[in-house]
Amino acid sequence: MKYLVSMILILLTACASQPQPPPAHLIPYLGDWYEIIRQDHAFEEGLTNVTASYVFDQGTINVKNRGYSSFDKEWREVKGRAELASSDGHDYLKVSFFRPFYGSYVVFELDKKSDQYALVMGLNGEHFWLLSKTPTMPKAVKNRLLARIKALGFHMDKLVEAKHAAL
Repeated sequence: MKYLVSMILILLTACASQPQPPPAHLIPYLGDWYEIIRQDHAFEEGLTNVTASYVFDQGTINVKNRGYSSFDKEWREVKGRAELASSDGHDYLKVSFFRPFYGSYVVFELDKKSDQYALVMGLNGEHFWLLSKTPTMPKAVKNRLLARIKALGFHMDKLVEAKHAAL
């Protein structure tokens, strides 16, 4: 009997799935980001000091978005999850804060030199965000990314420039 229990334990240990590392192209995107500019939308209306955190855990990217509501004088936070999806052979993320509903989330451009900024958008062209690892973004980078967004056909009349201040 002791032998049988030992064999079962060995088999169970061998069959247990090992934690998978994040896909290499997403590693630079993990961590904390500051929102610099967004296209205005209802779910972030009136928020300042908006940040996003991405942590890889057991095959899923945990997402935490946080912002300060000057109207309510309090912090708002929402947690969700992101998973790899694919469209025409190109990887992108699908993100859900209210499962089972997911939205597309494409890391369209990521700073290849120092991983300090990112341009993120939805596949439907309704939302975009300029993100930075610091509370500010160099003006030249910001202007280049905004020109790229405009060239992609986004409406530029609903831009919200994020404010990051000590509260």
